[in-house]
Amino acid sequence: MLDLALNSFITLFVIIDPVGLIPIYQGLAQKAGWRLRGHLALRGVGIGGGVLLLFAVAGDPLLHALGVSLPAFRAAGGAMLFLIGLEMMFQRRTQRRSRSADAVEETHPEDVSIFPLAMPLIAGPGAITSVMLMMGRAQHDWRAQAVVIGTLIAVLAITYATFAASNRLSKLVGPTLSEVLTRLLGIILAAVGVEYLVGGLYGAWAAAAAR
Repeated sequence: MLDLALNSFITLFVIIDPVGLIPIYQGLAQKAGWRLRGHLALRGVGIGGGVLLLFAVAGDPLLHALGVSLPAFRAAGGAMLFLIGLEMMFQRRTQRRSRSADAVEETHPEDVSIFPLAMPLIAGPGAITSVMLMMGRAQHDWRAQAVVIGTLIAVLAITYATFAASNRLSKLVGPTLSEVLTRLLGIILAAVGVEYLVGGLYGAWAAAAAR
C-alpha cells in the first residue's frame, strides 16, 4: 500500500504541478482582492477535484460502455503521460498553459475559477487519465482505491495551499528553480508514462494471445 500511495502521490503531484501553476494563478487572480483570490482558489480546486473524483469513480464503467479494454486504455494513457512529460522537459506545457490563461483573462476577467483554473489546468486530460489509470490498477481492491482517492485529495489540498501562499512561494521559488523543478518532474512523468505504456501493451498482447 505504501508503494501505491507513493506512486499515486508522485504521479498526481507531477501532472497537476501545483508549483508550476503559481505564476499562472497569480496572473489570473492579479485583479482580485485577497478575499476574492481565496474564493477563486477554493472554487477552482473544488471544481477541479470534483471532476477528477467523478472520473475516478465512473471511469471504469465509462470504459466498459465505450468498449475500451483496460490494457488498451493503459497503453494510450501511458503514451499521453509520456508526451506530457516531454512537454514539461522542454517547457512547452508551461507556455501552453500561460497562453490559455492569457486568452481567458482578456475575455473573461471576472471569474476564472471554472475555466481555465479548474479545467483544464487542474483537471486536465493528463490528470483525468492518471486518476483512471491508477483506479484501474487498483481494480477490485477497495483499500487500494481508497489510497488513490486519499492521495488525490492530498494533492488537491497542497494545490490549494500553494495558491493561498502564492505570493510568498513565487518569491521563494523564483523562475530559475521553477524551471529546473518542472524539467525534473517531466523526466519522472515520462518514466511513469513508459511504465503504463509497456504494461498496457503487454496486457493487450496477453489478452489477444489467450483468445
